[in-house]
Amino acid sequence: MKIPVRDGVLLSADLYRPDTAGEVPVLIRRTPYGKAGSPGGASVDGLRLVRSGYALLVQDVRGRFASGGTFEPYWNEARDGADTVAWAVRQPWCDGSAGLFGRSYEGMAALLAAAERPPGLRAVAPHVAGSGFDEGWTRQGGALQLGFLLYWVLYDLLLDGAGLSGPELAEVAGAVDRIDELYRDPDAAAGLLDRLAPYYREWLAHPTGHPYWKRAAPRDAYAEIDIPVLNLTGWYDIFLAGALENYRGIREQGVETRLVVGPWSHCVTGGTFPQRRYGLAADEQWLDVTGLHLDHFDRHVRGRPAAGPAPEPVRLFVTGADEWRAFPDWPVPGTEAYVLHLDGRRLVAGPAPEAPGSDVIRHDPADPVPTAGGATALPGQFTGGDCGPLDQREVERRDDVLCFTGAPLTAPLTVVGDTVLTVYVTPDAAGADVTGKLVDVWPDGRAELLCDGIHRLAPQPAAPVPGATPDPDPKADTGPNPVPDTVPDPAPDTVPDPVPDTGPGPGAGGVPAPGRPTEVTVRLGAIGHVFRTGHRVRLEVAAANTPRFDVHPRVVAHHTVHHGGAHPSHLLLPRLAGG
Repeated sequence: MKIPVRDGVLLSADLYRPDTAGEVPVLIRRTPYGKAGSPGGASVDGLRLVRSGYALLVQDVRGRFASGGTFEPYWNEARDGADTVAWAVRQPWCDGSAGLFGRSYEGMAALLAAAERPPGLRAVAPHVAGSGFDEGWTRQGGALQLGFLLYWVLYDLLLDGAGLSGPELAEVAGAVDRIDELYRDPDAAAGLLDRLAPYYREWLAHPTGHPYWKRAAPRDAYAEIDIPVLNLTGWYDIFLAGALENYRGIREQGVETRLVVGPWSHCVTGGTFPQRRYGLAADEQWLDVTGLHLDHFDRHVRGRPAAGPAPEPVRLFVTGADEWRAFPDWPVPGTEAYVLHLDGRRLVAGPAPEAPGSDVIRHDPADPVPTAGGATALPGQFTGGDCGPLDQREVERRDDVLCFTGAPLTAPLTVVGDTVLTVYVTPDAAGADVTGKLVDVWPDGRAELLCDGIHRLAPQPAAPVPGATPDPDPKADTGPNPVPDTVPDPAPDTVPDPVPDTGPGPGAGGVPAPGRPTEVTVRLGAIGHVFRTGHRVRLEVAAANTPRFDVHPRVVAHHTVHHGGAHPSHLLLPRLAGG
């Protein structure tokens, strides 16, 4: 099918229809990865949707494979998606109602289209979808998500839909093969990316929160999404925070919204990682993700009453207990703040320790702390090679990783919600990354990663030299969306003025007061986990997590981590009472 959109570009799609002469509702999946693959994508049985009485329209997005136009990630998906829905519901084989669904890029594109409120759209089901194209996709906590971003852009260029051939294709393939070298020296890919993926440079040039990103931000359009939403994601998915934000933001508008979170990464969805098995019930096929879609669309696109009672709004796979549990909302009601203070190298409950203490981390950009699992999307993502609940013991042996460990638990500890580290740091003048990991230490010593986060502190401004001519104002108007002449060291989202000595710690990328401890908040991520009896809670603090995040600063630096006394660094866990 050739589908015209408002600027005259023709988008190519395949249509699957039930063998009936009657009108049927249509479900639409729009993808940058090629419509010729499995019609429902990686997680949904598309032909089962058709056998259940839906037409299925699978479309190549603009500039990809058989569709016209130029591919600019996310920039045209709101309008093109809305135009596609409007076209589909006017066709003689359609009964005038439609739903949107898809994984990853496709899911966020579906939300962007839903915010346009096209006629006939009745429901949407984004799967492992983010809430914006800046924070949570391009950056996190002020740091560039280098590992995912560079890999995604290069690997995407290898697909047939990118239109490359001959020497260009060979050049990209060579870059993918030496991706580890490019992680160490990202500037070495600048020439290739400038020619074949010029949007990558623009992403580097625009900090989080810049108006540039608003064109592709579901989080800025929640008030416009007025149809029921089924959100599916995983505890180790790179876009978990965005999916949780989508659920909360849309639900706060009074719109019916559901949330399902499994023990999955972005591409490992069978419940089995190389170092951890969660059981058959953890497999998304055992859960019947296609059935969840059918239930959602049957109720909201077709208007059919549910066969039984309405499902709970939130369904979580609670790791540690390794079972599915239903909850009335997210954040889960009934949790209480459980605070563990850093005390020496221990984590202790109760009042903050009175005795002050500190540790120094030496950051070496030539030997940064390596990524070891977590909510990543790196090479090996399809096998769990470097994502998910990996054992952290090898990383913890490094001198530049601080470990704070609680006593063995005498009773299970159930934590459900967002975990947060508040830590006082005196950063090097060159700037700092403060990383944190929450770890479950098993009785046999295995250190299972649950979640991790980062917070970037910008370099401290150099003291002015008496009599020197000041530099030009960096905030001076240089034209719309200026792009630097060279690929920059991915810059943090800086705060224009230094944080006052008596104020709270800086936001992501903020400039701390020179030579003084500053309060830093590291959002470690959300979990639904039971620390079993005999297990221990551990917190890791370091200054890098590479290649997941780009290295900062690019010089040797020393950071002091304070705890106790006037600097009560602590870990906040949302404990489920009676859980």
